[in-house]
Amino acid sequence: MSATGVGTADRELRDLLLSHIHDVPDYPKPGVVFKDITPLLADATAFGVLTDTFAGMCERLGATKVVGLEARGFILGAPAAVRAGLGFVPVRKAGKLPGATLAQAYELEYGTAEIEMHADAVGPGDRVLVIDDVLATGGTAEAALQLIRRAGAEVAGVAVLMELGFLAGRERLAEGLDRAPLEALITL
Repeated sequence: MSATGVGTADRELRDLLLSHIHDVPDYPKPGVVFKDITPLLADATAFGVLTDTFAGMCERLGATKVVGLEARGFILGAPAAVRAGLGFVPVRKAGKLPGATLAQAYELEYGTAEIEMHADAVGPGDRVLVIDDVLATGGTAEAALQLIRRAGAEVAGVAVLMELGFLAGRERLAEGLDRAPLEALITL
């Protein structure tokens, strides 16, 4: 560990990932700088390193299932789950899953949204790691944690590629994580 508390391997991983994430100014609206991860996904080496990193988190945290949040959480979480030998559970926007579901509404900047998970996807005895691309305000992740607990499972943690620290999502999730870690590979 260096004097800054960030190990060389962590810096190398961060640098590799950042070199494959492109800024797109004024998307989806003026003043927003969108973090485009499609170049990262298109590079087999970088995407493989990211997948291995998330799979390692699954193993280190004792996860038995991975939840991916719609939509980029599916892209990142599914290969990590496979690599770790675990099942994958999609958490989707309301109305997208067939069969019995659990739903959770959450607040957006201007209104509300709702996500769903199959009612039998996780349950007692499961330790669930939530994976997504970006932690912004934390609303979607917070709703996912509530769904997981309502299903009777335990939250192993939340892992994200990027955390937008200035939006305070970490603070919003602090109570819901209840000692489970929130790990961001890059904090901006």
